Amino acid sequence: MPPTHPALSLLKEAFPDAALMATEFRGDVTVVVAPKHLHPVLAFLKQHDACRYDFLSDIAGVDYLNYPKARADGPEGRFGVIYLLDTTGHAGGREFPRLRVKVLLDPSIPTDGIVADPGLHLPTATDLWPGAEWMEREVFDMFGIRFDKHPDLRRILTWEAFPAHPLRKDYPVKGRGERENYEVIPRESA
Repeated sequence: MPPTHPALSLLKEAFPDAALMATEFRGDVTVVVAPKHLHPVLAFLKQHDACRYDFLSDIAGVDYLNYPKARADGPEGRFGVIYLLDTTGHAGGREFPRLRVKVLLDPSIPTDGIVADPGLHLPTATDLWPGAEWMEREVFDMFGIRFDKHPDLRRILTWEAFPAHPLRKDYPVKGRGERENYEVIPRESA
């Protein structure tokens, strides 16, 4: 049974050339868009009078390394960035329930997460939701996905010179020697 969500028909009508894919799991609908259509779709969902998704509750990054592909005809991508949208403009959000917008990215060069990958770029959503700034910084820090035209894209959870992105699945669980290089400060001198 195809997913049912009032925004899906509006998106199909507004973006007839975009290959949008919608899925539903436990009542939550996700729309998968191509990176080139991400910002126009997000802007449409926020600004269209019928939708008014004025609340971006989260931006999450996912590493699908070695993850089995759900559908043979579905989109591919090692990394996913998911935008969780909600609306406060309708009666309790009942007319337009929450919506997830997902974009998939593939690395363009083989890397261990240290070198910036030109294939891992998305447009920023800070012009639509100013609160996206910190969420995008977290996805950048943990996964290495850069957000073009972000006002202050720098690390937020690790230090600026940290040599990798620790939530990538190919990053070693014990790290790459970072802990061994910490300076131990005794309690007496702290």
